[in-house]
Amino acid sequence: MSPRPLALITGASSGIGAALSRTLATRGYDLVLLARRRDRLEQMAAEVERLGATAEVLAVDLATPDGLAAASDRAAAGDIRLLVANAGTAGYARLSDVTADDLDGLWRLNATAPISLAHAALPAMLSAGTGSIAAVASMLAFSSGVNAPAMPARTLYVAAKSATVAFTRTLAAELTGTGVSATVVCPPRVATEWNNGAHQDQSDTMSADDVALATAIAIERGETVCIPGLADPEALDRFQASERALLVNGNRPALASQYRTT
Repeated sequence: MSPRPLALITGASSGIGAALSRTLATRGYDLVLLARRRDRLEQMAAEVERLGATAEVLAVDLATPDGLAAASDRAAAGDIRLLVANAGTAGYARLSDVTADDLDGLWRLNATAPISLAHAALPAMLSAGTGSIAAVASMLAFSSGVNAPAMPARTLYVAAKSATVAFTRTLAAELTGTGVSATVVCPPRVATEWNNGAHQDQSDTMSADDVALATAIAIERGETVCIPGLADPEALDRFQASERALLVNGNRPALASQYRTT
């Protein structure tokens, strides 16, 4: 019998990460479970072991330089065939209200960690000619142009998640033909402990289990962008077509007429 591939999941102790741990265990993966809370990780390890997976626990804080370095070392060990960068935090606030220390930690966790971990895990995947890099972003990654009073103050969070979307999409193209894929997942509001459980009792939220299932299927299919709540897949094609048109039409040497007036 072939050995089960090994998946490293960050933010594995609760919410989407916990659901991903259970889902991937049932779909044939052994797991490296990474989060801050060792007690919660050990509970999750026991749960996935009952589902037939082996589980290694790594308790680190990705918002700190030492924590991210330890996680990157583990990702670079050569045995990871699926990396799921799921850990994150809302940190919803106006940029002017974020302290310098919080700015550093929030950006490291939400934006730097997925890139650093992918960079660490990729060499072994490329050498083996197989593997998957996945990152969990958010539908808010597409909200930078939306100014609505009901939406949270989110400048730093949206910047980080937009960066994750752009990074993963560009990486996916870079990996064409290598046997390694890259997928970014953009969930809607999810009923989890996220943001102090703000969405747990709301009726218009998706379950973490549904996000995990969509993520697993998208990874297996090699999809670059997974939007679990998008019932019209062609909407993504139209979005990408608009991007290409903007790139082509804006990349011209002549100054546009609206900037010629003084």
